[in-house]
Amino acid sequence: MTDLPNPRGVLTPNRALADLTWLRVGGPADWLFQPADRDDLAAFLRDLDPSIPVFPMGVGSNLIVRDGGIRGVVIRLGRGFNEIRVEGDRVIAGAAALDAHVARKAAAAGVDLAFLRTIPGSIGGAIRMNAGCYGTYVADRLTGAEVVTRDGRVLTLTPGDLDLTYRHSALPADWVLTAATFRGPAGDPATLSARMDEQLARRDATQPTRERSAGSTFRNPAGFSSTGRAEDSHELKAWKLIEDAGLRGHRLGGAQMSEKHPNFLINTGTATAAELEDLGELVRARVHAATGHGLTWEVIRVGDRA
Repeated sequence: MTDLPNPRGVLTPNRALADLTWLRVGGPADWLFQPADRDDLAAFLRDLDPSIPVFPMGVGSNLIVRDGGIRGVVIRLGRGFNEIRVEGDRVIAGAAALDAHVARKAAAAGVDLAFLRTIPGSIGGAIRMNAGCYGTYVADRLTGAEVVTRDGRVLTLTPGDLDLTYRHSALPADWVLTAATFRGPAGDPATLSARMDEQLARRDATQPTRERSAGSTFRNPAGFSSTGRAEDSHELKAWKLIEDAGLRGHRLGGAQMSEKHPNFLINTGTATAAELEDLGELVRARVHAATGHGLTWEVIRVGDRA
């Protein structure tokens, strides 16, 4: 692939991607583009041959890159896209800002976006997947999102434009989120900090946060996340269906369904992307056979098999 635009940012050919994902697997991208700023990104996409595929990549927290790598250009936003500003009850965050950092900065200013504190990854991915936990979702707090389209236009979208539903948005796969604005209720900074600490402790007690994972592997057939309340029903939670199918801790090569939380797919150290994906497909098949329920991948899988 030649004749690419000449941006101000960094354009790297044949860039390995395994070290950019939390699961630490996958082949290279034909090109990795790290734009200098929004205008650099917009000009690059405007001038890029429309036949060349584009894949926006966050911090790789919810991603399996297949072993054959990704054809086309992978776009990864960096320092020019991670600013966080608080203006009254509004929080403006770059798409590369980490969810946890946004939650902490908002809390320090007395704005409650605490639900973001335990969500792995960056704001761009959180919007694309309408991330949420403890009963609050991005859709509940988002007021607008800035995007660059595949042909280089800069647009501001409303939550209605994005059609945010459980673990879904209508954002085209090759549009790049660059910034977002949230509005949160007022809260006492100390109280918000204490609540986030409690949520972190609960997460660390129940999830394999020290393992190589990509967060929850499958969406809940129930169609909603855990609220964290005692009255939560677990009957249509993905972890419960996997547990009932006898697959807690099940292994395939270097891939394993976590012993601690069976809806977490982990790389024990030697897994290939194929082993991780194949184990996930085995789990889907056995859960359907055992319970009649279908599991839908929450982890995004991209690229070519080797």
